[in-house]
Amino acid sequence: MTKERAATVLQILKQTLALPSWTKSRREPFETLVVTIISQNTADRNTARAFETLSKSFEISPEALAKAPLNQIEGAIKTAGLYKSKAAAIQHASRIVLEKYEGTLQPLLDLPLEQAREALMQFPGVGPKTADVVLLFSARQSTVPVDTHVNRVAKRLGFAPPNGDYEAVRCSLQALFDAADYLAVHLLFITHGRKTCKAPRPLCGQCPVNAFCPSNGKWSSP
Repeated sequence: MTKERAATVLQILKQTLALPSWTKSRREPFETLVVTIISQNTADRNTARAFETLSKSFEISPEALAKAPLNQIEGAIKTAGLYKSKAAAIQHASRIVLEKYEGTLQPLLDLPLEQAREALMQFPGVGPKTADVVLLFSARQSTVPVDTHVNRVAKRLGFAPPNGDYEAVRCSLQALFDAADYLAVHLLFITHGRKTCKAPRPLCGQCPVNAFCPSNGKWSSP
């Protein structure tokens, strides 16, 4: 029953929310890695500004960023916050890609999912979510990245254990949805969490899936 409800919720979200146009193509892996590191604990607007400034300052490639003066990377991404640790992580990751993977992430992305996740998480500043974003967006690997919005929406909908950690939520969502929908689940849950299923005050009266949500009393298990 939960799987059927999940399919219904996803269909409604697909009908009411728009997916970004870029979802029709894969994103360049190294750029995705850099953007995702910058985006950690940062609003989208500041992430975009920081990445734009970095792109104007340097080519977004392992070669360029490995050789760039660290203080200049820091200055370029300062608007994203935590810029010193993020700049160090970007430069260290660039050097790893150069030295261990011959300047491209593709050999790593071609590994089986769990091996690829493990390899990415060896990079400084790369945790499960960052690894999963790179694998999903750039390699279409079958994984669901879990950010704060995905975590909140999944738990409120009863699609993940209330006290589940990152892996529990990720595995619960992957068991409920088809792999072909993982990208849509990730992006639509984020959009829904930002627009409607907000952290302090969810807008349940405006929610397109409130009839299927156990958290607001509209839905209960038969």
